[in-house]
Amino acid sequence: MDSSEQRRKRKRIFRPSSPTTLVYFFSVRSFVLCFSFLIFLFLLSYQIPFSSSAFRPVLVVSSLSLLSSSSDLSSTSESFQDFGSSLLPLQIEGRVLFPDHVLLLVNKNALLGESTEFECVYARNRSVLSNIEGGVIVKEKAFSVDDYGESGILIRCPLPPANYSAVVNLRKLRRNGVIHVGAENGLWKSNQTVNSWENVAYAATLDGNTAVVFVKGLNLRPDREANPSQFSCHFGLGNFEKEGRFALRTKAITAAQEVVRCSLPLSVRKSPEKARGIRITIGMLPHIHAKAHEHVLLPSVAEITDLKSEGRKNVENGKYDLCVCTMVWNQASALREWITYHSWLGVERWFIYDNNSDDNIKDVIEELETENYNVTRHVWPWIKTQEAGFSHCALRAKQACNWVSFMDVDEYFYFPYSTPGHQSLRSTGYAGQHSLRSLVANLSSSSPRIAEIRTTCHSFGPSGLNSAPSQGITVGYTCRLKSPERHKSIIRPDALDTTLLNVVHHFHLREGFRYMNLPQSTAVINHYKYQVWEVFRAKFFRRVATYVADWQKNQNEGSRDRAPGLGTEAIEPPNWPLQFCEVWDTGLRDFVLSNFADLSTGLLPWEKSSF
Repeated sequence: MDSSEQRRKRKRIFRPSSPTTLVYFFSVRSFVLCFSFLIFLFLLSYQIPFSSSAFRPVLVVSSLSLLSSSSDLSSTSESFQDFGSSLLPLQIEGRVLFPDHVLLLVNKNALLGESTEFECVYARNRSVLSNIEGGVIVKEKAFSVDDYGESGILIRCPLPPANYSAVVNLRKLRRNGVIHVGAENGLWKSNQTVNSWENVAYAATLDGNTAVVFVKGLNLRPDREANPSQFSCHFGLGNFEKEGRFALRTKAITAAQEVVRCSLPLSVRKSPEKARGIRITIGMLPHIHAKAHEHVLLPSVAEITDLKSEGRKNVENGKYDLCVCTMVWNQASALREWITYHSWLGVERWFIYDNNSDDNIKDVIEELETENYNVTRHVWPWIKTQEAGFSHCALRAKQACNWVSFMDVDEYFYFPYSTPGHQSLRSTGYAGQHSLRSLVANLSSSSPRIAEIRTTCHSFGPSGLNSAPSQGITVGYTCRLKSPERHKSIIRPDALDTTLLNVVHHFHLREGFRYMNLPQSTAVINHYKYQVWEVFRAKFFRRVATYVADWQKNQNEGSRDRAPGLGTEAIEPPNWPLQFCEVWDTGLRDFVLSNFADLSTGLLPWEKSSF
């Protein structure tokens, strides 16, 4: 009896007294399970951070560190280990592999006030620093060292020897040649990624509320605007140096050739100057059917600069009327004649983009600058990027120049002697001093919708010479082809299309603006394209234009970009001095001798300088 009574009591204890009690029981259990799950997510997110559209990270300026993801040519060296916490402050923060050298991007803050030289140091794969005296390390002198941007330097090193890693390191030497021994025997710990020059975002600049990114690897068609929806910009924020993350993304506005323009993130749009120094790269869809979140990020050594911060030099009451942009490789010997002549015609400002020259061009430009020619050299190490470089220069010149001419250093603007057809463009009957500047200034006031002046080019040949003319190319070369080839342009940088699209020295204009062709009776460009062989053969090394095949390649051999019948090898053809000579034209020679020769000695300004 007692035992049955106890069993009934136990059943009453565990039997729910009502439906409400059952609901309460399951509610408590659900609450405990949900709470435990939230705690689990919290602990997980502490280790693996999640990003969301509401995430607002703090902007942190980076300094040229490479994107950690690698391209097909990327390599990781196991040669150099971390030898403790006492490291030199100067670090190699990026490497780009070119066909004939390795480019190192280094922060220069630790070098302020020092005069240093560098050795490039190569190691076999899987070697270690402790073997530095055991024959595993090879050292070569750096090709060149140049300032780059506000806080960087570029060091060009020879290619590594066979079986040695492309992860080149540096050894710093004092002026007296003594090795600076630090925590790692003068070698610096660094990012170990090497990117290909053909697949990398390499430069970026602000333009209003947008970022303009210059990038190799998009493989877009020349002279065509691409669909911008295929691309996006990704901004490296937070602790980018450690995490290698691109935390913010914006859509591309335009894309063409090697230039992509994107809006700035909302967090910096009100103060664009805060974007200076931020790492940026381009995302692109891997195929046409890919979705937006599938963008593949390209490797990057590009950080955002602000060209407007450079300011204007020696200009009063606004902008210069006329500037010139050019890109050069080893043209130091031609620069003085070209700048002296065109300065006389009225050019006020010069932007020289130096594409890895190894002659004395730096000294020549510094000398011209001391003579008040207002010339600046801009290091542009990116090969096969002339169009992108001109787009970059157009952005730089926009802040200081009303008109910008895009010319090569073997091209000379020439006003033939007076004819009735062009009196309206000049107040005098001959090309007096500052005639070119007067021409563009008159067009600005009389025809404000004209934004590009196109001028026909005449190509000159060796003119019977076997060696470079001592008085300069304007006096020495006097025989040319009869028919003109193409044209070169002077543009208004504020009227360019937002794509910055350009090809063969002319740009696409914004809607509402138009170009004007100058009559050949008014002006021509003398293009000294086919000079004596010792000068001309340098063209075989590399062409600067992106979409023009190098002459040693068996491509487009009949193109006007090549010397007809020359082939692909730098071998002087028969009768080269007599080639490309159909019309004797001494007009510019006579003009130069009449206006530039010293009355007492007969010497030209560039001759006196050379003596």
